[in-house]
Amino acid sequence: MDRAARRGYSGTGPGAITPDGCAVEVYERLPVLDEPDVIEGAVPAGAAVLELGSGTGRITHPLVRRGFSVTAVDESPQMLERVTGARTVCSSIESLDLGSRFDVVLLASFLVHAAGPQVRRRLLETCRRHVEDDGCVLIQREAQGRHENLPQERSVPGGLVRVVSSEPAGPGVRSVHVEYVFPDARWTQTFLSCPLSDEAFESALTQAGLAVDTYLTEDRTWVRALPVTS
Repeated sequence: MDRAARRGYSGTGPGAITPDGCAVEVYERLPVLDEPDVIEGAVPAGAAVLELGSGTGRITHPLVRRGFSVTAVDESPQMLERVTGARTVCSSIESLDLGSRFDVVLLASFLVHAAGPQVRRRLLETCRRHVEDDGCVLIQREAQGRHENLPQERSVPGGLVRVVSSEPAGPGVRSVHVEYVFPDARWTQTFLSCPLSDEAFESALTQAGLAVDTYLTEDRTWVRALPVTS
């Protein structure tokens, strides 16, 4: 494990496990979905992108191939060892201060639902601190109903991702348990999530000096936010 696990987060299985319970080998195996298409359609060609929570580069690498200049940030050095073609920075998102700003700041993987309003505020403040005044922040949210009708599973190349349960863990907080099952190995991850209504999400953006420009997908999971300037 990279460092001490965060309270409420854990993971099991072979190889390195990050403080939030992510298995490095799992994230190397998970496929890219439509994320690069959504991002490319929402920002200028060749934009300078700051990717917060890049992991092993699942989204980073397609963006680099499409001509974007990417700075990939992750707190796990083992994750960043898998990233190629991009500048890498090993840091927690909450404490990041690069002293520079970018055309696009990307906060994917539902990180905006990290447990608790204080963590969310710090994540969004990092986004605002690093985006150009005429730039944008792209945020991926959880879909409505993601915590309902469980267990659910989906196929990925060579294996399965199974969301086993989502249980109350405090006011507005849920503990989610996921299994990753492959013929040669099995991993688990438990993490915290704070489902947000549109109103609560937009209020959190306002507090960080951001405002929704548009919801980029019909399910409202991808959002383009703009910095509020005086």
